Amino acid sequence: MNLATYDSNSRNLSPVHCLYHWAKKTPNSVYLTQPLNDGTVVDYTWQQTLDEVQRMAAYLKLLALPANSHIAILGKNSAHWIMSDLAIWMAGHVSVPLYPTINTDTAEYILEHSEVALLFIGKLDGKADTWFDIKEAIPSSLPCIMMPMSPDFKAQDNNKTWEDIIAQTNPISDNDLPDQNSLATLIYTSGSTGKPKGVMHDFETLMHVANNMEEQFGLGPNERLLSYLPLAHCLERVLIETTSLYLGCHVFFAENLDTFVKDLGRARPSLFISVPRLWMKFQSGINEKVSPTMQKVLFPLPIVGKLLRKRILQQLGLDQVRLAVTGSAPLPQAVIAWYQTLGLDLLEGYGMTENAAYSHLNPAADNRLGTVGIPLKEVKCRLSDEGEVLLKGPGTMQGYYKEPEKTAEIITADGYLKTGDLGEIDNDGYLKLTGRIKDIFKTSKGKYIAPVPIELKLGESLAIEMVCVGGGILPQPIAMVILDEEVQKSLNKNGDRTALQVEFEALLNNVNSTLESHEKLGFIAIMKEPWTMQNGLLTPTMKIQRQKVEDAYADEFEKWQKQNSKVVWA
Repeated sequence: MNLATYDSNSRNLSPVHCLYHWAKKTPNSVYLTQPLNDGTVVDYTWQQTLDEVQRMAAYLKLLALPANSHIAILGKNSAHWIMSDLAIWMAGHVSVPLYPTINTDTAEYILEHSEVALLFIGKLDGKADTWFDIKEAIPSSLPCIMMPMSPDFKAQDNNKTWEDIIAQTNPISDNDLPDQNSLATLIYTSGSTGKPKGVMHDFETLMHVANNMEEQFGLGPNERLLSYLPLAHCLERVLIETTSLYLGCHVFFAENLDTFVKDLGRARPSLFISVPRLWMKFQSGINEKVSPTMQKVLFPLPIVGKLLRKRILQQLGLDQVRLAVTGSAPLPQAVIAWYQTLGLDLLEGYGMTENAAYSHLNPAADNRLGTVGIPLKEVKCRLSDEGEVLLKGPGTMQGYYKEPEKTAEIITADGYLKTGDLGEIDNDGYLKLTGRIKDIFKTSKGKYIAPVPIELKLGESLAIEMVCVGGGILPQPIAMVILDEEVQKSLNKNGDRTALQVEFEALLNNVNSTLESHEKLGFIAIMKEPWTMQNGLLTPTMKIQRQKVEDAYADEFEKWQKQNSKVVWA
């Protein structure tokens, strides 16, 4: 379709069509709200967004790159991240997002593997990202466009700034709009096992999922969204960027981690999607102000309890949320139940990069803790003979870029995606995930251990932020844990481990009482150093790099075992 013959009602064809639609229908409504480093905030209307995108697309056209060239985006979430994505599409190219926390080797691999022709560099500072490492992986021959809030980067003589390009380039006036079936983006997996794979998604997939979100959950243009999970991740890309463009709703951005609560309060989102680590941090922060013991006393009180629960949601900036979703990794049932007590019906869902994060979600009317819910609209789910979850739906990828063999391995002859997850389906269609096939390991006794169910039991403890069950070289599995941030601060301050020692011994006994003999944990090892993306023990989506954690401590396992203690302070 050519812009000259564009029909403003054809927003279902691509995000670019959506941008034109809303710029015509509600040109002066605010689409993007961006906080700046100096504390000020900038709003971009639909018309302003379209103008900047058209100017950048015109510049990209002037470069005369081959059609469907791959153009990368590196940076934290920002208004101009989304504008860059739209400009790439408007100019007839394919976007390749990079996590702002990836390491040098991964950055080098993706830039080379995806054959990137140009790189947009956005909001980065080397503090909560790995910019100082990543910049070493950028080839000197690769042209870069520096978005607002980007770092000072002079490696290329031909670097251009977004501001200069916008000021000097007239907006594109007549061009072909994206074809629905053409490749839109390569989203590289986080690479928790092996090298990351480039997942190919077309525009039809992205827009189909957005359309289904509108129909199934009654979402509309009045929604307020906060974008802070990496836009390089499929969940944020589809459920925040694409859905906001399809629905025409307002997107807010966070400035940094220190201002997150303030940013959340500004946004007052109606749809809020997060990962277990943040939901648990929210709870931990409230527990510091109002102890769990006091909560048990105050929450049931008819007047005081109601006011307190409402005040807590207001302080968290979640008092306007109509749809709250947790995903990416399992969240302990006790944490979900705590939010339900506050009046926030937190729904656990499930999806993968390979199916555009569109698979399962618990319905609000029947939220069953311990499951990831029922299939979303048009999704089919079945189990293989081995218990592997197989999925088929509108979000299924075209395949892996340059890897037809791996594509053939993961998609069955009748179009079902092999997830690599083990699961159980009850009579009502609710799916319970029981672990990853690749995560199962064998102890020195030759017994197989599925770590995830054990980790979920341990994760019910408010003193634990992260846990990894491993120890394959030992006769019994062990649990390696990272303490909750506030618990660690308290321990550092007073130095007394006695209470925690008793608490973890009791936790170990309680969990072991629910396990088969071969599953019982030998001990709990409490780690000193945190697991982070920077030290390679977490993926950019904050999932534990299980094998890397195991390898990092393997030499210590037998030493820990010889201590003959239920709790080991590593």
